[in-house]
Amino acid sequence: MTKLEACPCGSNKAFTSCCQPIIANDSATTAEQLMRSRYSAFVLGNAGYLLKTWHPDTCPHDFQLGQSRWLGLKILHADSNTVTFTAAFHAGNKGMILKETSRFVCMDKHWRYVDGDCEVTPIKRNDLCFCGSSIKYKNCCAKRNSSEA
Repeated sequence: MTKLEACPCGSNKAFTSCCQPIIANDSATTAEQLMRSRYSAFVLGNAGYLLKTWHPDTCPHDFQLGQSRWLGLKILHADSNTVTFTAAFHAGNKGMILKETSRFVCMDKHWRYVDGDCEVTPIKRNDLCFCGSSIKYKNCCAKRNSSEA
């Protein structure tokens, strides 16, 4: 990513002043910051950071990044140790929405992802596209995804 590129987490900040230093230094100061930086790590394919920031009691031993292409993150609610969000992604040729309430804990001054309650549903063709373009999904990211396949 270049210095001026927007952070994948949707903060409207440059990656270099948003999630990049958090990922580099494991320096999230809130559950929401950790959530946003983990989303950015998914987008960037940084499995090492995801594993490092997973609570040791719930971290899967067989974790692997999938082939999903992430389209965007929207934080719906955040408090001291939970974050509710939606994230859109393409898996194969299907657009999907992940809605999750994630739980976090601060251990030794570092935030860790514990677990979450999630639901995954398909994006409907006539829904407004998640990317914020204000056009229907079928005419936006669905079309872009099919041309990249």
